[in-house]
Amino acid sequence: MNNRCKQLLIAAGLGLISATSLAAELLDKVVAVVNQDVVLESQLAGLVNQVKQSAAAAGQPLPDEQPLRRQALDRLVLESLQRQLAERLGLRITDTQLEQAITNIARSEGKTPEQLRAGIKAEGLTYAQFREQVRNEILLSELARNQVRRRINISDQEVKQVVQMIKEQGQNQTRYRVGNILLPLPTNPDTEQLRQASRQAEKLLKQLKQGADFRKLAIAHSAGPKALEGGDWGMLGINEMPSLFSEAVKNHRKGDIIGPIRSGAGLHILTVFDTQGSTAKTVQAVEVRARHILLKPSIIMSEEKAQSRLAGFARSIRAGETSMAQLAEQFSEDPGSAINGGDLGWASPEMYVSSFRDTVNQLDVGKLSEPFRSEHGWHLVQLEDKRVMDATEQAAEQRAYQLIFNRRFTEEVQTWLDELRDEAYIRIVDTNLSNGEL
Repeated sequence: MNNRCKQLLIAAGLGLISATSLAAELLDKVVAVVNQDVVLESQLAGLVNQVKQSAAAAGQPLPDEQPLRRQALDRLVLESLQRQLAERLGLRITDTQLEQAITNIARSEGKTPEQLRAGIKAEGLTYAQFREQVRNEILLSELARNQVRRRINISDQEVKQVVQMIKEQGQNQTRYRVGNILLPLPTNPDTEQLRQASRQAEKLLKQLKQGADFRKLAIAHSAGPKALEGGDWGMLGINEMPSLFSEAVKNHRKGDIIGPIRSGAGLHILTVFDTQGSTAKTVQAVEVRARHILLKPSIIMSEEKAQSRLAGFARSIRAGETSMAQLAEQFSEDPGSAINGGDLGWASPEMYVSSFRDTVNQLDVGKLSEPFRSEHGWHLVQLEDKRVMDATEQAAEQRAYQLIFNRRFTEEVQTWLDELRDEAYIRIVDTNLSNGEL
């Protein structure tokens, strides 16, 4: 009997829950065991229903129920592995970070909080479910960055080469909306494994040439990270997509089917869903000069105390009783800037973590923020100045670096997830989905 069932039976025996509640809980069966965690039928059904609703809204056909459930279960297993790792590392998303992220989501969509809530309800979600989805997405994103970015090293020479490549492409740069079906292979596949993957690829290619829907086949068969999205990677420039994709789709047109192509992960079948041209333009870079005070929660200083203390600092600064520089020098736990009165110097907002970036972007010059939380701790920020520069050359180098980083990051994330899965104990309990340990 799994731990969750044991806990429920004990609680029922103590009269903490009713027999009706117990029966409802026990009916929510386990479909997979993932190390010390389980995936429940209710979680699987919830994700499957979300995919169905999204597909219905987009007019997208779906595969049969069982392939769809298998893909959804695979997604939930990977998410469970990542959440367990985040818990071991002590990584968590506070309610304050979550509320800031939701506020930014509403702002980016041009909605008020009330309009955002109404839209969530119309999609069949409760606000509590939406909050937990956002919290989970932030957590997994932070975890991936923490685990993968240290694997990526980019040299100045690589940046220069990409800058030159961008220049040689000229003013018009084609962007591609790429679809990918990945048929997985182990690191060192034997002849029979290669033969089976090749047969499956040939079968899928035949169906595609006969007019089968690429997205439907991707949901049913792909082992790639975008499988539940129909294999759709979105609109990307040649230098933004994984190297394998960029070499394959170059000069192809909308509707073309490409592959199979072998990679370390397996066999890929690609398509071009759409293309669009973009024109290079002069870039103006915004830089900000800010001061901040950082307080790090600890055993001695709770989250609430850190936030309250910064709120007190803000009141003192606004009342003219002291200055940001004086308080930063005395109290800030950021040693690099505290010695300079919290001065961070001129920098692009994009250099900062997301919550810090969003806060300084919203401030007017001379204004003080409210206390806010980032992964580093609690901050109070004052925007000293802002400037706009013609930064076409500088932006080209920054863009080149980001293109290389994004490409490597995408590739390394998949490798990291494969390693995470290979090291895990995974047992699929639902015999309709799979059998045994993976």
